Amino acid sequence: MPLAAEVKAQAINTYRVHKTDTGSPEVQVAILTREIAHLTEHFKTHKKDHHSRRGLLNMVAQRRKLLDYLKSRSPERYKALIVSLGLRH
Repeated sequence: MPLAAEVKAQAINTYRVHKTDTGSPEVQVAILTREIAHLTEHFKTHKKDHHSRRGLLNMVAQRRKLLDYLKSRSPERYKALIVSLGLRH
């Protein structure tokens, strides 16, 4: 269940670092966050979809790795990203 192209494009436009940016950690985390939210809603109605649940766990792990990388390289960018995405409460 991939994200709609419009949703992905909106995430890229919102979190990109420069004009042609599509792969910075901020963009990747934003896209993964939207995919995770989408799958979380999916599991509310499809509780026994274990194959997709495994994909969800992989996405969460990948997002965690990207956030750890960003935190070690640029704490300011990390803090700005988690606040804008609402990841830490």
